[in-house]
Amino acid sequence: MPSAIEVRKVPIHSVADASELAKLIDDGVMEAGRVIAIIGKTEGNGGVNDYTRIIADRAFREVLVAKGAPADQVRQVPIVWSGGTDGVISPHATIFATTDAEPTEDPRLTVGFAMSEQLLPEDIGRTPMITKVADAVKVAMERAGITDPADVHYVQTKTPLLTIHTIRDAKSRGKTVWTEHTHESMDLSNGCTALGIAVALGEIEMPTDADVMHDRSLYSSVASCSSGVELDQAQVVVVGNATGVGGRYRIGHSVMEDALDQDGIWEAIRSAGLDLPERPRTSDLDGRLVNVFLKCEASQDGEVRGRRNAMLDDSDVHWHRQIKACVGGVTAAVTGDPAVFVSVSAAHQGPDGGGPVAAIVDLG
Repeated sequence: MPSAIEVRKVPIHSVADASELAKLIDDGVMEAGRVIAIIGKTEGNGGVNDYTRIIADRAFREVLVAKGAPADQVRQVPIVWSGGTDGVISPHATIFATTDAEPTEDPRLTVGFAMSEQLLPEDIGRTPMITKVADAVKVAMERAGITDPADVHYVQTKTPLLTIHTIRDAKSRGKTVWTEHTHESMDLSNGCTALGIAVALGEIEMPTDADVMHDRSLYSSVASCSSGVELDQAQVVVVGNATGVGGRYRIGHSVMEDALDQDGIWEAIRSAGLDLPERPRTSDLDGRLVNVFLKCEASQDGEVRGRRNAMLDDSDVHWHRQIKACVGGVTAAVTGDPAVFVSVSAAHQGPDGGGPVAAIVDLG
C-alpha cells in the first residue's frame, strides 16, 4: 500500500529561490528524503528557450540534497515546471511528500510516478508516442495503488519537444518529424501525450496518426501536459485517491468548458470533497484549498461565448500568453490566490477552448 501524502504550496520569491521548501523541511512539515514530486510555475517566457525552468529545477534539487536526501534519489524526483506567469499568476511550487498516517477507508490522496521508454524525435506527434505514454501511465497508476481509472483525477506529464538539434538527428537517421517548427512542437508534444493518457484511462480508443491535433473531440479530462528540452522520455505523475492510504488530503477534477467557466473550477473543488453552497464565494473555501491545476487553450474558432477575439491573429503577443493570463485571472478570482497552476497548450486536454481542472483540498 502506498504511503499517505503531505502536500503544500509555497511561493517562489525569485527565479532561483527554493527557501520555502527549505523552511518546510526545517519546520518538520516534511522530510527531504520523502519528497516524491514537485509541480510549479516559473516566471520565464514559457517557450522553447525558457531557462527559468532549468534554474528552478536546480535550486529545488540542491535544497533537497543539502537537507539530507541522497543525491542519486533526488535526481530521480519528478519536478515539472510550467514556464510563464502571465497576468496575475504568481510563481510557486506544490510539493508532494510521503508521510506516516493512520490508514483510513475514506479515499485520500495518492501519487505514483513513472518514466516512459525513450521518445525519439520521430515519435513525437505519432502513435508510438501515444503507446509509450499510455504504458507509463499504467505503471504510475499501479505505483499509486489505483486500480480503477475513475480514481485518477490528475495526470501531470513532462515530455520532450522538438529542437533544431533533435530534428537534425532524426533526419540523419533517415526519419521524418511531424513539424520542423519548434514552438509548434510544444503544442504537438502536449496533445499527443494527452491522447496517451486518455488511452491508458479508457477515455478514448487508440487514435490514428491523422487524429493527432486534428480531431479535438478526442481528449482526456484529467491530463495536464507540459513539454520542454530537459528530457527525452515522458515523465508521468499520476495523482488520485485510494482507500487505505490515510492522510488529510483529497483530489477531484472537472473541466472548464471555455476560458470563462468559473463553474468548472468550483465543480473540481466540490469533486475533491468540499461542501459548497450553490453559488459559492472565495470565503467558502475557508483555507482548505491547497491548489488548483488547470490547462487552457484558445478556441480554434476564435470565439469565446459567441464573441470574436483576436488572440489567434495577434502577431505581437502569442496566444499562449494571452489565454494563460485570461484563465489565470479567472482562476485567481475563484480561489482568491494568484498562486495557481495554469498552463497553456491544452490540445486534447479537455474540450476545445476549455481545459481540465484538478483541485486538492485539505479535509483535516
